[in-house]
Amino acid sequence: MRTHPLLLDFPHEITTERLTIRMPLPGDGQRVFEAIQVSKPELKKWLPFAQGDQTLEETEINVREAHIQFLKREDLRMHIFLKNTDTFIGCTGFHRPNWDIRKFEIGYWLDTRYCGKGYMTEAVSGLTAFAYRELEASRVEIRCDELNKQSRAVPERLHFHLEGILVNEDKAVDGDALRNTCIYAKT
Repeated sequence: MRTHPLLLDFPHEITTERLTIRMPLPGDGQRVFEAIQVSKPELKKWLPFAQGDQTLEETEINVREAHIQFLKREDLRMHIFLKNTDTFIGCTGFHRPNWDIRKFEIGYWLDTRYCGKGYMTEAVSGLTAFAYRELEASRVEIRCDELNKQSRAVPERLHFHLEGILVNEDKAVDGDALRNTCIYAKT
């Protein structure tokens, strides 16, 4: 019998060669807000939270809610920082965890000022290893829009298997057009 998720003791922070990836903490809202504002044109194409205009206060509330969800093991959002400067560069984490079978979906977005440097590939690689080592994962998934080439490049670089493309699976976040969703996995 597996341990209840609330009783699992695992690190709330991991490090990779260049990054510190940790659970969201109260006070992170300012840095998250600034990264969203700078990256809004790119994020708006793919992510629901980027559709509207959030205030700094709403962003801080969201960070604190994510902190609570992390502690309750309902969603394990994590913030990404450059290791040497403590600069916030994006979000990742394990979403929609299924603790019965230990299945986790990795999601991510990056501040556009830090794109093209391999940071997200490094973060997802670190999270995947963490999932198998600390969370006893049986499956790690990445789902993304078929048209989001930057997002698709991450699992492809890390040799995730493209299990399929769900056709007309969702609406585009910025309109009514139907979109296809790619499902990548490691088992």
